[in-house]
Amino acid sequence: MALVAPSILSADFGHLDRDVREVVALGAPWVHVDVMDGRFVPNLTLGPPIVKAIAAAAGPAVVDVHLMIVEPERYVADFAAAGAQVLTVHAEATHHLHRAVQQLRALGVQAGVALNPHTPESILDYVLDELDLVLIMSVNPGFGGQSLIEAVFPKIERVRATIEARGLSTLIEVDGGVKPDNAARFTAAGAHVLVSGSGVYGAADRGAAIRALAEA
Repeated sequence: MALVAPSILSADFGHLDRDVREVVALGAPWVHVDVMDGRFVPNLTLGPPIVKAIAAAAGPAVVDVHLMIVEPERYVADFAAAGAQVLTVHAEATHHLHRAVQQLRALGVQAGVALNPHTPESILDYVLDELDLVLIMSVNPGFGGQSLIEAVFPKIERVRATIEARGLSTLIEVDGGVKPDNAARFTAAGAHVLVSGSGVYGAADRGAAIRALAEA
């Protein structure tokens, strides 16, 4: 079964507590939280206080925080303290990726690195053994509801092949354009965790959407 991570970027922020509790009750094992700073990506979202509220609402679900921010090293401790269990930084957003990963591990969270669609997977060569998760963006980060970039599928396959060749248990997460009707393509390519915002929160039957993603 794929791990489904509904993205709260597509939730109703006026009823965020309700929307987080709903998807967890419907079977979502992860909740995905996109943090944007208006610099690394052209959008602003939320900070540690909101993550703390989401963590309280998420209950048993894994709080998966995706930092789309420059100089993430300055803020990871705050997000870990707020309740993030998985913290992912962008390879493109720090000059010292290995140091940032070591900082995440020292905080006791699961350490992730995200790659934009144009970023080659070779940037992971010297940190992959330290990672719990690789997040492969299948759209350009910053806004929900975008169409996926088809070139990402061979990239997922290559990252999965490298993980298996090294004998690692690193998870591959994909984010962007993931819907129940295309989820099987992502899992066939090698993804373990499926982030879906509008694919879940925009569905008439959110429970059915989560089940369809999980069974992809």
